[in-house]
Amino acid sequence: MGKSRVFGDSARSAVETAGQFGAMMLPFADRTTGAARINASLKTFAKPGTWFAPMWAMIVGCVASGNAHWQFGSIGRIVLGMILAGPLLCAFSQVTNDWFDRDVDRINEPDRPTAANALAPSTVFAIAAGLAVAALGLAWALGTTVFYLAIGGLALALAYSAPPVRLKARNGWLANAACAFAYEGFAWIAGAAIFGHVTTGTIVLATLYSLGSHGLMTLNDFKSFEGDTRLGLRSLPVMLGLDGALKAAFAFIDIFQVAAIAYVLANRMYLAGGIMAVLFIIQLPMQRKLATDPKGLAPWYCASAIPPFVWGMLVSALAIRSGGF
Repeated sequence: MGKSRVFGDSARSAVETAGQFGAMMLPFADRTTGAARINASLKTFAKPGTWFAPMWAMIVGCVASGNAHWQFGSIGRIVLGMILAGPLLCAFSQVTNDWFDRDVDRINEPDRPTAANALAPSTVFAIAAGLAVAALGLAWALGTTVFYLAIGGLALALAYSAPPVRLKARNGWLANAACAFAYEGFAWIAGAAIFGHVTTGTIVLATLYSLGSHGLMTLNDFKSFEGDTRLGLRSLPVMLGLDGALKAAFAFIDIFQVAAIAYVLANRMYLAGGIMAVLFIIQLPMQRKLATDPKGLAPWYCASAIPPFVWGMLVSALAIRSGGF
C-alpha cells in the first residue's frame, strides 16, 4: 500500500462518511449498511468516521451560545469550528492513537495503514505535528478560550494513547472519560466560546452528555477485545468482561441522558425536555437487542442509537438558547 493510496483512501472515506452520517440522521436509514460503511472508514488513515462526534458537538455549542445566526459571518465561524474539531483535533487524536496502537491493530485490524507499515514513522510524526500546529493556530484565531480548550484536547489525546500515561493501557474508566470529554464536552464548550457566550447550562449539559458518551466509548472497545486481552490493555471489556462492560455502558448512556432531561425540565423548558425524553425512549429497544449479542451488534447499535442521542444534544442546546440558562 503506497503513501498516495493511503491518503487517497482517507480523503475518499471522509467524503463518503460525511454523506453516510447525514443519511443516518434521518429516521428510516438502513442502519446495517450504514454501520458497515462507517466501520470501513475506521480502517483508513486518520479515521474520518470518528470526526462526526466532535464536529456535531461543536455545532451544538454554537447553537447553545445564542449568538450564532443564519449569516455568512456566523456560518463561517461554525465551519471553522467544525474543521478544528474534526479534520484537525480529532484527526490528530486518531493518527496518534493508530501509531501507539499499531501492535494491537496488527491483531484486531491488520489492514489499517499504520499497522501494515504503509507509512514511515517520520511521515506519521510529521502529519501529527502538522495537525497539532494547525489546530492551535486556528483555535487561537477563534478566541483565547477556544485555544485553551484545544490545548486540553491535545493533552487528553496524548494521555489516552501515548506513553508514559497511556490511559488506554492502564484504566478503561479514565481512558473513556478522556475520550468522551475531548470529543463531546470540550468541543461543545468551544462552540459556545467561539460566539462568546458560555453559560452554566452549556457547561452542565456538555458534562452530562460527555458522561453519557463514556458508555458509547465502552461499546466501541468491544471490537478490539481480543487484541486488548492478548496485549494486556485494560479496556473496560477486558476489565469487566463483555457482560459487565455492557451493563456499565448502558448505565452511563441512560443515567446521564435522564439527568440531562431532568436538568432541562428543571429550567422549565418542558417541550424540549419532552422531546429529549422521546429520543431517549427510542434507544431502549435498541439496547435490549444489543444485549442479545453485544460484540456482534455493537456497530449496529452505534449506528442506530447515536442519532437519537445526538439529536437530544441539539434539542438541549436549543433549550439553552431559548431559556437563557
